[in-house]
Amino acid sequence: MSNYNLSHLKQLEAEAMYVLRETAAQFENPALLFSGGKDSIVMAHLAYKAFHPARLPFPLVHVDTGHNFPETIEFRDRYAEKIGANLVVGSVQQSIDEGKVQEETGPDASRNALQTVTLLDTIETNGYDACLGGGRRDEEKARAKERFFSHRDDFGQWDPKNQRPELWNLFNGRKHQGEHFRVFPLSNWTEMDIWQYIKEENIDLPSLYFADERECLTRNGTILAISEFVSPRDGEVIEKKSIRFRTMGDATITGAVESTATDFDAIIDEVAAARQTERGNRADDKRSETSMEDRKKEGYF
Repeated sequence: MSNYNLSHLKQLEAEAMYVLRETAAQFENPALLFSGGKDSIVMAHLAYKAFHPARLPFPLVHVDTGHNFPETIEFRDRYAEKIGANLVVGSVQQSIDEGKVQEETGPDASRNALQTVTLLDTIETNGYDACLGGGRRDEEKARAKERFFSHRDDFGQWDPKNQRPELWNLFNGRKHQGEHFRVFPLSNWTEMDIWQYIKEENIDLPSLYFADERECLTRNGTILAISEFVSPRDGEVIEKKSIRFRTMGDATITGAVESTATDFDAIIDEVAAARQTERGNRADDKRSETSMEDRKKEGYF
């Protein structure tokens, strides 16, 4: 009698691959939303394994706000070329130039919310009927409400009270003309699972995830790295600290954490000891108690 037991990481991997394959089977023109962050990198890695030796049956789609970390953009291009994926880039700057969105002004202006219009335009222009996202239920309370197959109406809007049951992991991808789905293969993963899997698979990541001496400032309790998009205001002091990033986003709103973790083992130890979620240091999530859910209802990631 054979003793065949899967580790919890292999179980999560198998579940995610099943969702990826179901997406490719049920939809005519799916896409994988790729930010260059660790979750989307893990998802692309899973997709590569799920369909190998064939090419990915969907493109990588990145919504570029123009305020990304340079390391993220460099990694995005290199990774897409490495796995032979088609890369589609939607530009927030183009949406601004075309008058579709108005850039925020003021000291805490951000392009983060503007991504929604660019994303929905990219989906409509390319006719995507399903977009795979790297969201996880442990990240944030609004994301905890998502199903694996998350229905969006013909305006790209999400209604958390009107989602379909997924008993026995049976997914209903039926939709009307103009509607689409967001699909979340990593729904049941945690931040710890992500990092343990990255270590097990030895997945390449942008350097920003590892601690290094970087110039930064502290604004409203959030550590921001100095860049072309972040400079000190009156009374703010530039310091050099050993920091790293737990999540990836715009340089203007993505907070860092003080850290000395320069390898996978040290990061896993930090995650185990953390008492704040990885998005707890994102300035965009602090705008209101329901900021993420409000944005998701409008069509955000």
